[in-house]
Amino acid sequence: MEAVAKLRNCPMSARKMRLVVDLIRGKNVQQALNILKFTKKEAAVWLEKLLLSAISNWENKQDGLSADDYDLYVKTIFAGEGPRLKRFRPAPQGRAHRIHKHQNHVTLVIENKIATEEEQEALAVSSVNNNVE
Repeated sequence: MEAVAKLRNCPMSARKMRLVVDLIRGKNVQQALNILKFTKKEAAVWLEKLLLSAISNWENKQDGLSADDYDLYVKTIFAGEGPRLKRFRPAPQGRAHRIHKHQNHVTLVIENKIATEEEQEALAVSSVNNNVE
């Protein structure tokens, strides 16, 4: 079973966010949390909150099962461009220069490597139904 968490309109460029996103892609959840805790980038703070939110979403989806008992890992994570805020700054001789303030959207999907009992039963039932047909 997988759980999704999304971070929208984060006030940082997607290029800066991708530097940290690439560090945790495919990692175990505990390992990813440790990497984010000791990374000296502002993006790590945002991603740590997002990862904790995804873990909470997974626990709620599983009716209160603890995430510590299952081998959760970061299945998919990507950062994409968000809307740009366009601002103007005074320039010499009465001119104005345009300033772009970049934003990004991050999507994080976590999944467990060890299937829960309900998932194992569902797989067994589906395989039996496929063999009957």
